[in-house]
Amino acid sequence: MRTPLSLLALSLSLLFAPGALALSEFGIEGMGVVSTRANEAQASVAPDGRRIVWASDRPGGAGGWDLWQAVLRDGRWQDPTALALNTGADERDPFFSHDGRWLYFASNRDGGRGGLDLYAVAIEPDGRFGPVTPLPATINTASDERRPALRPDGQALLFARNGKGTQGGYDLYVASVRGGSAGTATALPAPFNSAADEEGGDWLGNDGALLVTRRTATGSQVWVVGCDAHPPAAPLALSFNTPDGQTGAPVVDASKPTELVLAGIARAPRAGGLDLYRMKTPTAPGGVCR
Repeated sequence: MRTPLSLLALSLSLLFAPGALALSEFGIEGMGVVSTRANEAQASVAPDGRRIVWASDRPGGAGGWDLWQAVLRDGRWQDPTALALNTGADERDPFFSHDGRWLYFASNRDGGRGGLDLYAVAIEPDGRFGPVTPLPATINTASDERRPALRPDGQALLFARNGKGTQGGYDLYVASVRGGSAGTATALPAPFNSAADEEGGDWLGNDGALLVTRRTATGSQVWVVGCDAHPPAAPLALSFNTPDGQTGAPVVDASKPTELVLAGIARAPRAGGLDLYRMKTPTAPGGVCR
């Protein structure tokens, strides 16, 4: 007798272990440790697979949204801890570089250029976080910048920005990255940007295809978008990724690129408000973006 998929996902979620979730369409990430009764948003797994950093509004942080970390021990995420870099403002949208040397995030802390800006913090050889550094004026502006995502080859930075001149409220921008400096950011064309809010995403390899969070008046949804209309952009195949749902912040697991972690609200399994879920990474649409 075949086990129903929803029951299989629930059973696997109770194991807590990220590796166990690969067999299901989706499973909750770290029940009670990463995903809790609070809201959990974007998460990023370090390239060595030994820690996960995510955003949460749970109590125990510095205030507002904070970045939290858990470590992998005995096959489970354990020891959730608020990062020391948090402030009384919001810290959100963490993203590990694929070489494991940097953690990027967004914050509206004091000293920025306006609203939410993007920051980077170096990861020391012993795993500790170094000083926080704002990204340059080619990236940060008086508008809001959110959800930084480095291409796997480290040569381009994807992020979302609102403000004047966008197709929607938030649009996707890309800037080249070379030796620690970032070039001028350029808005992506259709089909990546639309009249809806494109609130960020992640790369499906180095050829330009993206996972995109797209928000409309009815909800937010993750889309798979390639360079042209063949195949056309399509919602990510996930049971709760619906037009009237709340799904977003997809980040491919740098330690296991065949899987990704995203935020959403599912009927089950469920820990609280927004939870974090793991699923298989979709196949990137063909073609190379020029």
